[in-house]
Amino acid sequence: MSDSNEIFEGKTFQDLTKDIYENTNKKKLQIDLLISEIHGFITTIDESMLLSESEKEELMSTLQDSVQDLQDESDRLNKIKDDTLKTKKDFMGN
Repeated sequence: MSDSNEIFEGKTFQDLTKDIYENTNKKKLQIDLLISEIHGFITTIDESMLLSESEKEELMSTLQDSVQDLQDESDRLNKIKDDTLKTKKDFMGN
């Protein structure tokens, strides 16, 4: 089984890994932009205390959601890889 074989719905393993890679890069960019935006507001340690509790919670929630999305994408890719390798092994009769 090669990376160009269709796995499902017109998607190959190569297509899926590319999609996951692109989604991961988009999430990383979003996190980096969020951090740089917040960093622009905070120039001293004292100013970091100015974030309201709700802003801190929202920031943490956004970061946790982004991290969870990245973990889900990674888990999905690993499952697809494992399933593909198992299918290949079953197909080859090993």
